[in-house]
Amino acid sequence: MHRLPSRRPIIGFAAVTVAAALSLTACGGGSKSSASGKSASGGGSKLIVIITPSPDNVFFKAEQQAADAEAKRLGYTTLVLSHDDDPTKQSQAIDTAISRKAAAIILDNAGADSTVTALQKAASAKIPSFLIDREINSTGVAKAQIVSNNSQGATLGGQEFAKDMGQAGEYFELTGKETDTNAGVRSKGYHSVLDQFPKMKMVAQQSANWDQTEALQKVQTMLQAHPNVKGIIAGNDTMALGAWAALQAAKKTNVIVTGFDGSPDVVSSVLKDGIKATVLQPAAKISQMAVDQADKYIKTGSTGQPEKQSVDCVLVNKDNASKVSDFALGS
Repeated sequence: MHRLPSRRPIIGFAAVTVAAALSLTACGGGSKSSASGKSASGGGSKLIVIITPSPDNVFFKAEQQAADAEAKRLGYTTLVLSHDDDPTKQSQAIDTAISRKAAAIILDNAGADSTVTALQKAASAKIPSFLIDREINSTGVAKAQIVSNNSQGATLGGQEFAKDMGQAGEYFELTGKETDTNAGVRSKGYHSVLDQFPKMKMVAQQSANWDQTEALQKVQTMLQAHPNVKGIIAGNDTMALGAWAALQAAKKTNVIVTGFDGSPDVVSSVLKDGIKATVLQPAAKISQMAVDQADKYIKTGSTGQPEKQSVDCVLVNKDNASKVSDFALGS
């Protein structure tokens, strides 16, 4: 995988629902855009459509903010949409981008397989797509697939979890959506470390589909069956927060919890001696990279980079959590 140097995120955005998109309402960067997506100067399309899962999750909100701000900095208007991990909504959003004759699509997709056909339709309409965070099970459809190095990050998280567990004891694993390749990669990365310790025993493993409420409920059930659990490792921070809420309700806050994302709520919990660690994936940086490459492709016909690119993650624990802000580690 090709890796590029890091840079600090740019913040600020305006979110628009799919329904608003279908009524042809655009997000401007301080200037108005016409219904066709043309710039006020009458040049070619200056509209970049940004599509992610729900911004109720702060990770996806950070993606939206960074992509929106970078596109506007480069002189584009934006349309920011959410597909809520629903492939049908995603298809509608991509159809909106096509009907608006967008210059490019920035997408955190709703399924590694289900996304391919919709992006092929966009490609046929000569609208290039640039994927962030999640890959699809196809190459040559998107111009770029830029993701966190989930395997490397999960290895970091697994190593920290094993250390905090003293390399022994019962633990639970919460995995993400089965349709998301990141879920499988992270779980495999965790187990590449944890399975090396014979005294560590996974007594329960369930998908909570990246969801906090589902994670809380499933951990509550797991605790009834395995009251002596010593740790919980989660495929993302949202599920880690659900697990921690279940542990607080059960008065089992001595149980070790590790997450993945580097979200503000989990970083705050780490600082307060709650959740022990998380793995920071640079959401803002990846989004900025996608917009920059879209801009270069629009202007030159090439991104200058390979399609598949990865950015390394960073372990966050009590030692460095105070330096983390908006999914970035400061000096």
